[in-house]
Amino acid sequence: MRPFGGADSCVMVKSTRIALLSVVVAVLSILGFVAPSQAAPPGRVDPRPSTEKLARELQELQWRSRGAIQVNAIGESNQGRPVWSARVGDGPLRILYVTQQHGDEPLGTPAALEFLRDVGVGQSNYQRWLRSQVTVDIVVRANPDGHEQNWRYNYAPDATPEYGEAGKGYDINRYHDPAVAPEDNPATEAGLIQRHYAQFQPQIVVDYHMQGRYVDGSGREITASLLWPTNQGVAADDIALAKQISVVAQRSMTEGGANVSQYPGGDYQGIARNAYGLRGSGSVLIELSDMGAEHEQAQIESALRSMLAIAHSAADGSLTKVDPAGADAIPPRGTPLPQAAASSVHSD
Repeated sequence: MRPFGGADSCVMVKSTRIALLSVVVAVLSILGFVAPSQAAPPGRVDPRPSTEKLARELQELQWRSRGAIQVNAIGESNQGRPVWSARVGDGPLRILYVTQQHGDEPLGTPAALEFLRDVGVGQSNYQRWLRSQVTVDIVVRANPDGHEQNWRYNYAPDATPEYGEAGKGYDINRYHDPAVAPEDNPATEAGLIQRHYAQFQPQIVVDYHMQGRYVDGSGREITASLLWPTNQGVAADDIALAKQISVVAQRSMTEGGANVSQYPGGDYQGIARNAYGLRGSGSVLIELSDMGAEHEQAQIESALRSMLAIAHSAADGSLTKVDPAGADAIPPRGTPLPQAAASSVHSD
């Protein structure tokens, strides 16, 4: 039974778990178990690991973690490449991160590898505590064929998709409609994510993408944007949880120097942000701005900060104490940078 959400039957479970987590946090504070500072990844992180390198790194992380990280393929892409899941922790709170649904939006993937390294490799008191409180599953590079092609879509050149591009493939992030069964999903990789979600049943889903370049009202460049479900069918409690997650992400990224706005997303139920909200999760979209090679390391760090903060706040119970109204105070995204306006094609 889910600790988050609005069903009356969940209230006692939620209250008990929050109380237990509060006790755990107090004990950890007394014993000096504190979260490590969310510093930048050591050295330079490869912003676009190849398909082969990604597989090697995941297997190495599994080996170095001594079993704390479990790596499995949840299926294959249209061209036969594995779509990887990496899971760390065995706690009752379940979090699903998804990276690179759009093949040309890569930076969430290296952030996911660093998250796995930070949480799964090591036996510090904090790492063991965090792993005991949450189970984090990451679909790492959901669209390997799109990565190979360096385009947004999956690889289905014979398709004539409603959402996508003929001769290329489907826009995976338009094919998560809860009304469509995974086996009937024309976008193969979206069907894999749907099936994986149903098996894992996460309370929290965060989907990492990239966007173009924008400025806020004062002319300062936006480095990331985020949004919760906007489909009218999503339950109020699930929207509230998604807003709490958004506030935690925004604060953590801002502490690292980011400038975070709301994302102007749509209501369509096939978008993951809406679809998994409709299915009862706190579901959030995070868009990292495509600011060029000189900013990629900072953007990877920013995504990592959000991943760590969301997991930590879920584990220690502080997430449920966040005022959801804080999300509404996040400023809207502004206008495109003039030099980026013509070339920007990113959307959630």
